[in-house]
Amino acid sequence: MISKFTKLGLSEDLAKALDEMGWEEPSPIQCEAIPFGLNGYDLIAQAQTGTGKTGAFGSIIISNTPSEQQKPAAIILAPTRELAVQVSEELNKMARYTGHVCVAIYGGARIEKQVEELEAGCDIVAGTPGRVRDMIERGYLDLTTIQIIVMDESDRMLDMGFIDDIEFIFKACPEKRQMLMFSATMPEDIKRLASDYMKKPKEINVSKDDIPLDLIDAYYISVGRRNKSWALTRILDIDKPKALIFCQTIKMVDTLEQRLKQYNYKVEAIHGDMAQGKREKVMNDFRTGKTDLLIATDVAARGIDIDDINYVINYDMPEQIDTYIHRIGRTGRAGNRGTAVSFVTSEEEFLIREFELRTGIKIERRDVPEAEEGTRDTIRKVVDYDQLSDPFGMVTFSINLGKKDGLGKVKLADHINKIGHIMDAAIGKINLGEEESTVEVHRDFGNRMLMDVPKVKFKGKKVVVKVIER
Repeated sequence: MISKFTKLGLSEDLAKALDEMGWEEPSPIQCEAIPFGLNGYDLIAQAQTGTGKTGAFGSIIISNTPSEQQKPAAIILAPTRELAVQVSEELNKMARYTGHVCVAIYGGARIEKQVEELEAGCDIVAGTPGRVRDMIERGYLDLTTIQIIVMDESDRMLDMGFIDDIEFIFKACPEKRQMLMFSATMPEDIKRLASDYMKKPKEINVSKDDIPLDLIDAYYISVGRRNKSWALTRILDIDKPKALIFCQTIKMVDTLEQRLKQYNYKVEAIHGDMAQGKREKVMNDFRTGKTDLLIATDVAARGIDIDDINYVINYDMPEQIDTYIHRIGRTGRAGNRGTAVSFVTSEEEFLIREFELRTGIKIERRDVPEAEEGTRDTIRKVVDYDQLSDPFGMVTFSINLGKKDGLGKVKLADHINKIGHIMDAAIGKINLGEEESTVEVHRDFGNRMLMDVPKVKFKGKKVVVKVIER
């Protein structure tokens, strides 16, 4: 395995560390970026999360900068605390035999400890733009010896409003240095930065052709909002996965965490409103297996790079294809197969078709897995009339009454109206059968149809009403 990395120009010491980390062969982004980077070129690399970007710029930094220095020779800017920590940990593993030391600096944590680490000497800094700028302004971080600047997740940093901090940091570095920009997308702001601060950069794009989803089984479950928790606990109880669960909002993350903890699942949540110490503990517990489930927002999940996640669950469906790919790319890593399941309401099913067309990936529809006979659901399924209704709000029910009971459509409607207290305008199309009929009823009266109508026998016959799923 070592020879595959030394062929790219990496040293034996670095290649040996990569081999011990379990890296079998260079990824496409590494094959393209490392040779240019080793030759000193500025780089603009477009690649999705999970393609090996950290390995690419980490290899360039370790190969092209000295070790055991007092002041850093390289700085890596990352949009979130988690990603800064993740990058720092990865580079320290890569530098096992080269002696390079990488220090992570980020907001929301005690500045004293980070200052101590900087004053002890380091070769590489991985940090969030706000804290890096703060350290420079306080005089704790000297970037006058910087040889390489890396922007990781560049698009996300600009989305989060770090542009002023980033430009301040650039100006604190020597004019003569190498710059590497890595981004999942390439908006105009990044192109402007590149033109202002880079010199004839080499452009690399593996984001479209090399999306790392070949080891991921992607499918979706059509389920309404009221039954997402039921579907989730079925999956957790049957498959018992190590899962990363995505929600759209911080409120939903907290709500779902509290609900799952009520049923004794080993679960934690992570989002931007949490104190840094708590975030680090949550991540460490998930990484070491103390918890099986991690619920996260998209921003908080940046930097989560754990190889043994075997399930990604989109509890809330993302609206953007880049977000979908970023999420499910957290599984199916290091040669392991992974599963990505999305909970999709009836209104969201168009997103599945769109994502299939844009990625070329088949996203199969599946049912919620069946529980073993005799076992009880942790959370019971409820009737979700919003999910069951058509665009006009009508839900279809079967009823075991028909022509043999002496009923026509009008008489059947009158019976439903009288017994269920369902207004005429709420009763739609009726298909009359010999022994069983179907009736459309507005979702607002669904419970009356399902619960009240069967309470009264019809000519001594027990009435049975069932919901027909779309």
